[in-house]
Amino acid sequence: MLAGHFTTAIIAHQRFPKGSLLFFLVASQLQDLLWFVFHFLGLETTTPHDVFDATLETMSVDMLYSHDLIPLGLWVIVIGLAGKMLYKSTEVGLVASALVLGHFVLDFFSGHPHHVFGQETMNAGLGLYQSNVYWALGIEIVFCAVALGYFFKEHARRGTLAKARTKLKIVGLHVFAIAYMLSIATTSFRDLLGIPSFDIGLNTTVPTIVLTYIAMMLFLNAAASECESISTQY
Repeated sequence: MLAGHFTTAIIAHQRFPKGSLLFFLVASQLQDLLWFVFHFLGLETTTPHDVFDATLETMSVDMLYSHDLIPLGLWVIVIGLAGKMLYKSTEVGLVASALVLGHFVLDFFSGHPHHVFGQETMNAGLGLYQSNVYWALGIEIVFCAVALGYFFKEHARRGTLAKARTKLKIVGLHVFAIAYMLSIATTSFRDLLGIPSFDIGLNTTVPTIVLTYIAMMLFLNAAASECESISTQY
């Protein structure tokens, strides 16, 4: 899951504003950010190497250290301690830990295959990206719709309605994320756009995903922060 993790972060910040939105975004996407680090360390190599050949169905990575169930306990503790130290708040630390746990739960229903600890161990997820990618994306669409509905309804309940353009930015980012995943669900950009084969000699899949994540996180941080700044004017 991609877009769904963003919604958990903005709701966490709405309910617990003592922690910064950017921190909650990092917490909600922690396992994926670790995946990128472990990829570059050679521990969780991602294929296909060419981003133009990548689809959700064919992307392969053994997320042993970033996503499997046993390491999850470590990441829950690490992010919890980070939140407590950065914001001098046990509450923020607990919320950050909950976001990491929430990432695992959402990926269980809509994500790549995960395991207890290694591919030879029991599954810890449905692995719908490989077995039924459109069901996975359908689950994500429903979750995002419900979560965003709650987010905006809570603003309205507090009497802090955001401007329409701010709502459009937040919803638009989620629509973009889901549309992007739908576009590469089963068909690569190479097949979709008729891009000729070529080999530049390095893995372009993960760097492209990294840049996409960073851009989306910064955009959402700015848009949701704008929403909060507007709200405080009422």
